[in-house]
Amino acid sequence: MMKKWSLLTICLLVSVSLLAACGQNKNNSGASANAGGKTGTSASSAPEESAASKKLVVGMSADFPPYEFHIKSADGKDQIVGFDVDIANEIAKDLGAELEIKDMQFTSLLNELKSGRVDLVISGLSPKPERAKEVDLSNIYYKAEQAVVVLEGDKDKYATMESLVGKKIGVQTGSIQEDMAKEIKDAKLTKLAKISDIIMQLKSGRVDAAIIEGPVAESFVKNVQGLAITAAKPVTEDEGYVIGVKKGNTELLNQVNTTLERLQKDNLIDQFVQKANELAEQK
Repeated sequence: MMKKWSLLTICLLVSVSLLAACGQNKNNSGASANAGGKTGTSASSAPEESAASKKLVVGMSADFPPYEFHIKSADGKDQIVGFDVDIANEIAKDLGAELEIKDMQFTSLLNELKSGRVDLVISGLSPKPERAKEVDLSNIYYKAEQAVVVLEGDKDKYATMESLVGKKIGVQTGSIQEDMAKEIKDAKLTKLAKISDIIMQLKSGRVDAAIIEGPVAESFVKNVQGLAITAAKPVTEDEGYVIGVKKGNTELLNQVNTTLERLQKDNLIDQFVQKANELAEQK
């Protein structure tokens, strides 16, 4: 009798264990369904999250006032500003994206664009034919003359392009100014990545003159004592400045051109230039 009772007890315990296990498996199935449901919810909301977190990464060489340059904000933080930055913000806004700026040397910009590490290059980029072979270029958004910058006491000495023959000339590496300087007979070129370094070379007497894009030259002359722009007029076949887009990205190129057309129609680029010049003077 005792054995039977023990056997019956054991059977009951096994049954209870099996029922509990079944219940537990059912609960686990329910948890998997919920997890699957959550995953499904995440998947369905993923496009919204992606749109909200979409970024437009723009490459710039932020040593090029008033196009793009560094200032200290009201709270003391470093900030990149300039009218290229304002244009980039407008493109990002039209795309529904957040703008991210990558500051780098001018000579690195096109490689970063071709590799896909940046989406656009906006940095006083001229539409040189060799560039058009590497990347797609937008419509021209701004035109400016070139300038010759010298020490203030040499303004009359270097008043013509002929007066620069055989002289030491500072230019930005890879720029149209470098191409122009190469056309000056016997000129000895000092090629540097940053305009500020070229200005230092000029101030220290290591170069006799620098060829710099007009508004940029004006900004430095206003902010660095002892400099002047001469009457010499460098000439280039390249007209204006464009935005670089990775080769084949027609959709983005079309959007960039659409934004530029809107900004030009509303006369906003000229307003951006004026604002950027005022900021550069406050540096």
